[in-house]
Order: sequence, then C-alpha cells, then structure tokens
Amino acid sequence: MDERVAEAAESQAPPGPEGTNRWRRRAAALLMAALPVLAGVLPATAPTAAAAPAASSGNAAATAPSARSGTGSRSAQISLDEVTPSIPEKGDTLTLSGTVTNTSKTTLTDLRLVPRIGPTLTSRSAIQQAARRKGYLSGADGTEVAGDHGARLSGLASGVTRPFTLKVPVDDLHLSSSGVHQLAVSLTGQTRNRPYAQILGIGRTFLPWQAEAPENRTRLTYLWPLISTPHVTARTQSDEQQTPVFEDDSLAEELAPGGRLQQMLELGKDLDVTWVIDPDLLASVDMMAGRYRVQKPGGKPDETVAGKNQAYAKRWLAELQQAVEGKEVVALPFADPDLASLAHRGTRVRGALSSLGQATTLARRTVQVVLHVKPSTDFAWPYQGAVDSSIVDVATSAGAHHVIARSDSVREKGLSYSPTAARPIGSGNTALVADALLSTAFEGDMSRAGNSSLAVQRFAAQSLALARQVPSRSRSVVVAPQRRPSVSQAQAMADGIKALGRSNWTETSSLADAAEAKPDPNARRRMPAPSSYPSSLRKSELPTAAFEQVRKTKDGLEDFKRILSQADRVMPPFTTAIDREVSNAWRGEARAGQRYRDSVEKYLLELRGAVKLIKKSDITLSGREATIPVTVQNNLAQGVDGLVLELRSSRVGLDVGDAKRVKVDGEHTQSLKFDTSAKNNGRAYVYAQLYTEDGERYGKVMKFQVNVTSITSTVLLVIAGGVLLIVLAGIRMYTQRKRSGPAPDPDAPLEQPDGDGEDDETGEEGDGEDGDADDGNGPRDDGEADPEGSPEDRAEGTDPAERDGSDGDDTERESDNPPATGEKVDR
Repeated sequence: MDERVAEAAESQAPPGPEGTNRWRRRAAALLMAALPVLAGVLPATAPTAAAAPAASSGNAAATAPSARSGTGSRSAQISLDEVTPSIPEKGDTLTLSGTVTNTSKTTLTDLRLVPRIGPTLTSRSAIQQAARRKGYLSGADGTEVAGDHGARLSGLASGVTRPFTLKVPVDDLHLSSSGVHQLAVSLTGQTRNRPYAQILGIGRTFLPWQAEAPENRTRLTYLWPLISTPHVTARTQSDEQQTPVFEDDSLAEELAPGGRLQQMLELGKDLDVTWVIDPDLLASVDMMAGRYRVQKPGGKPDETVAGKNQAYAKRWLAELQQAVEGKEVVALPFADPDLASLAHRGTRVRGALSSLGQATTLARRTVQVVLHVKPSTDFAWPYQGAVDSSIVDVATSAGAHHVIARSDSVREKGLSYSPTAARPIGSGNTALVADALLSTAFEGDMSRAGNSSLAVQRFAAQSLALARQVPSRSRSVVVAPQRRPSVSQAQAMADGIKALGRSNWTETSSLADAAEAKPDPNARRRMPAPSSYPSSLRKSELPTAAFEQVRKTKDGLEDFKRILSQADRVMPPFTTAIDREVSNAWRGEARAGQRYRDSVEKYLLELRGAVKLIKKSDITLSGREATIPVTVQNNLAQGVDGLVLELRSSRVGLDVGDAKRVKVDGEHTQSLKFDTSAKNNGRAYVYAQLYTEDGERYGKVMKFQVNVTSITSTVLLVIAGGVLLIVLAGIRMYTQRKRSGPAPDPDAPLEQPDGDGEDDETGEEGDGEDGDADDGNGPRDDGEADPEGSPEDRAEGTDPAERDGSDGDDTERESDNPPATGEKVDR
C-alpha cells in the first residue's frame, strides 16, 4: 500500500480535470502521514528505474532476474512477449503470451494474472506518456476484463521466471469507440510482509481498434535499407583480374544464413517496401562472388589469404535480384556519403564536394549492372534525417531533388496534426519529412521479446492515432528507420509492417508517389538554419582534418594517374576507396574511419614510391666536361611515362644539362645521362628530382656530391718532363752517329780478306788472322749473333729488336708461327 501511494504520487497523472488531480494529491498526503501508524516503518528501499517492467517505455536494459530490488507494484516484472493478432477485428480472440519474474527479495504467494483494458488514448503524446509510465497507477491502468480470463500461479520465489498465456475474446473487451486502447496484464498477490491482496506488477501494451474503415486511408511509405560498412580496401592484386582485397571477412558473416543482411533480404522480399540500397554494398558482394583476398589479422597490409565465402555472396545476390524485381529501388550515392559532415566541415576544404556527383553516377551504373534494374538516384538521405539549409544545398548539388528529413528536425509550428511528408523547399526541390515516432519505433534492444512486441503494438497504435488526427484528409507518410538495423530490429520492423498490412486505415505507397503528393499548405517549407543542427549529432561528424586527408590523397592520385600507361587499373579501386572515406558508416566509429583513411593514403604512397631514383654515391669528374648518369627504377607492374628528370647544381659554375623525359617499362630501370660542364674546380651538390609534366614534384629529391677536377700544374710538369726526355734521347742518337763516322758506301767493292778465294765464292768459312769472321750473309757457326748487328742496323744506329718494335723473343715466336690465311698482320 505504501509503495503504491508513493508511486502514484511521483507518477504523471492521467488526463483529467484539474480538481481530480488535486484531490488525488491530497489523499496521497493524508495516507502518507498515516502509514507509520498502519504499517510501521516505511521500507528503506525505494523503487528504482532498474526494476521497471520491460513493457514500459521499451527500456533496452531491463532488470535482470538477479537484480532483485523491486517493491510494491514493481515486485514482479511482467513481459508481454506476444499479442496476436496485433490489430484485432470483431470476433477475434486475443492471445497474450509472456513471462512473469519475481524481482523482489521475498516470495510472492496467492498469485493471479488478469488482463486489463484501459481508457482510449486520444493523442500520440498520450501513447508516449503511457509507454513511459512505471508501476501501477489506479485509473490510468483501467479495469480488469470481465469474465474468467485470468490465470492462477503458485508461489513465486525471488528471481524465478514463469511463462503464461491468456486468451481474451475481443467482444469481452467492450471496445465501444475506435482508437488506441491501453491493454495490460497485472499480477495480484501477497508477500510475507504484506499478507493482503495487492498489485505486485503490471505489463502494458497497446491495442489499436478501428471498427470501420475511415473514408481516407493514410498512404504509408516504408524505407527498407540495405546498407553496410565499408569492407573493400584500395589494394588489388597485380594479376590480370585485379583480385580485390577485403579488410576482413565480416561481410560474409552478414551474408551467411542468419546474418544481418541475409535476414534483411529474407524479411524484405515479402514486404511492400521501398528498397534503399548503398551501391557500395552491391559492388562489394559482387566482388566477393568471384575471387577475392582477405588481409591477415594482425599482419601487414600486403599479407592476405584467399577468401572462401563466394557461395554466400552468389546466393544473396541471386535472391536480391528476384526480390527487387518490379519493386521500387532507390540508390544512394556510392558509399552513402555523410552529407551533414560535408556541409558543415567539408566545404572548408578545396574539392571536397567534387566527388559527390561522380558517386551518384557510379551508384546508378552499379545497381543497373549488378541487379539489372533501373534505380532512382533522385533522393538524398542525411544521417538520421537531420537537415538544415546547408545540408540541403550539398545534397541537391549532387543531382538529387528530394531530401529525406525527419519531423524531429523539421518541426511544425501551430499544427495539431502531422502533415503530408512532401513539401516544396524552393529551386524545384522537395523535402520528404519522415514521421519521427514511426521511424524510431524499432530502435533500441529488440532482442527481448517483450521489447519487440511492445514496439510492434506501439507502431500500429501510433499509425492509427496519426490517421485519426484528420480523418477527412488523406495524407502521405514516410517512415525512414535506422540505416543498419540489427537482426532483431529488422524482425520487429517486418512484424510492424505486416501488422499494418492487416489494418483498414493505411495503404502502402512508393517513395516516388510520396514525393509527388500534394503538399499541405500549412506545413513548414523553410529548412532550419545550420545553427539548429543537433549538437549531439554534430559531435559525431567527420572532422575537417578528415577532408584535408582526403584532398591530399586525391591530389596524389591525380599526379600518379598522369604517369601511368594503364591508369584504368589503378583509378577505380582508389576512387571508390576515397568515396568510402566520407561514408555515414564512420558515425560513432571515428577510429575505424581514421584507420581506413590512413590505409588508403599509405597504399597510394607505396605505389608512388615504386617509381623512384636509385640512390647515387658521390662522384668525381676529371676534366671540365663529363657525363653524369642517373637511374630511374620502376617497380610497378605497368610502365610509366610522363615524368621529367631534372638535375640542379648548388654551384653556379657547374652546368648539369637540361631536363630529360622519363619512360620506363614495368619492373625495369632507365639510366639517363646528363652532359655536364664546369668552369672551375671544386665540390658541388647536385639535386635530382622527378616532376610530372605539369611541373608537380614527384617523389623525394635525391642529393649527391660532385667533385670537379681539371688538368692541373702537376700534370703539365709530368708532360713537360716526358717531352724533355724525348729530346735528350734524340740528341744522344745524333751524338752516337757522329762518333761512328760516315756510313760506308754501298756501291764500293768489298774488301778481300787474306785466304783462298774459292772459299769466299762458296760462302764457306775460312781462317783469318783475327779468328772467326762473318761474311755478312748468315749466322756464325757458333750460333751467336753479331753483337753489333748487321751493317744496316749499325748504319741506323739502333738495335734490330728496337727497329722491329719488339724484342728478339717475340720476333722468334712470330717466325715460328706464321699467320693464318686471310688474317691481317702488321709487320
């Protein structure tokens, strides 16, 4: 009783006359004053939010059974896990299934579960208030349904959970008026400290009831997003197919049976929804369907292993092609760029918006090639639908004419109803303002059945409350949920859409029809100022430094492209990677985004560094004119052309020649020779630098030292000494000739020696006074040559060996080995 009064005092009272609320507050004060007399000391443990039932407010972190601190009407947690049918009709029987858990520290006894029907909730805000309410509040939580529809339970010990199922005919609810009714299941019982009947717990949900179809139905467009995070790197293998390299294999996990993307596809193919697709996801899955590589965890970027999940990718693509056939498909710009970050931070950086139009063109082509359908690229979807005038300007600059916003960003003034989503915003553009309550209905933890069931019932209830705002007017409503719903969120979304499919107050509509709907004349048409953008979202935007890094990568890529003989092998992987660098996927993932940008920049520098100058050691030039060779190395798999090599000297007196064009085949080197001339001797530094044809530096400068030497005085002295020796040798030869007297007359008769003349005529030896003598025609008998040489040799004053230009031994070898036929021999 005491806890119940305290909860009633601190809870928001239900709608009612002001006098009634005052009476309740006075009664609560009187009872609080009497409690010490009636029940002793008040419990020290106050009710906490942690002990709130899961069905209230859809809290994602509901109390675990181990946290047993509930008291009063929060002693037990009741979770309504299933309500079927979600939208009942006359004659139906409601089935309420769920669990009851004892969250107190004591055993609960004499328990009885009963259904309760509450008053009609006349507004959308009343639904929100009822969803946030905790604990039992008399009057607001209605009355027990008449009839025997409850169930009795035996004692429930602390922390114990027990399932239940209740069946209630709709006719027994006595729903006299159409609208949204609060439906609940309460637990009545006793505790050891309070042995009397009391409500120990309550679980709430909502029951939309529309007995007759309204004259005008609400046209509802539900966006079904197929969006993931970037998975493909800028790296490719150097083979002919350019095998792509993935960061990891997490995409395969999403495509596998039970994975997030597989469930999104499996659930969405049976729904009448508008498919909103990031073409980067399609391109990535299409790459995975063929041969691909995956970077090794913890390894270097170029260390990869073969990917093995082609089957998942092929099956997913085949099923998606069937699912979207004949359906509306909207393609976001490639890689789903963060339009808000571009508008708020990117416009400060040169060229940040230049890729947005190309991303839209690439998106259209990618969807057509992969899915064989023609998508619409006329819609932009900023993060969480938060917009301002600058975001609209950026979004429309890429060619989109429709911007999907959300009603909590574009707030209406002076309207008591939700207007049609479309409203013109000038320059032929249209804002499609999605309903915020319907769009956020399935956020949070939907893995608990109670949260999921409540979300579905609240989604249906909100749609009925919206439809009943202006029954005489037909309106178009857009629902834009979270970009990457989890599996449990997607399942809850599908249940909510299916539930509305059975309703008689809504009908499905395409996004194109929603954009063409007649706008409400009273709806807001002016977009908010940039200063109104939520600060919580602004904190998660990409920083300006990220766009500076992207610009640097783009500039480096442009320079690199100009020198390649096959630029088409390098540009697509890098341009798509640059698009991924500014994706909405990095919201809340700042470190992951930074790592991705760093990896792209590092790989580009690695490729650019493959074309470089080979380090040159210091050299010495002898003479005033010489040649300096410089070698360019190309470690790329393709040739490069379009570079210019230029040398520059640190000293004016050293001319290193003109710049030379560089053209090197793949995996080759080229040596370029520069004619140099020096005006004086000395040391100088020479700087070698590669440039692109438009004068941009390429790579690092190479520095080496040149030592210039010319013909020095020492060399001149050596030459002069050699000339002097030649002159002295000539003088000596002349002196020797003078000493030997005049040369004999060759025509004079030979002087006859003493002896027999016959011997002289036959040329045989004869005995003379002086002993052995040579007749001048042959060698002496003793085989020794005349030391003075022949008369001709003596006449020349030179040795015979010197006259032939060789020594005696060489001459003998030439005589012993005559030349072969046809060989030219100098004698």
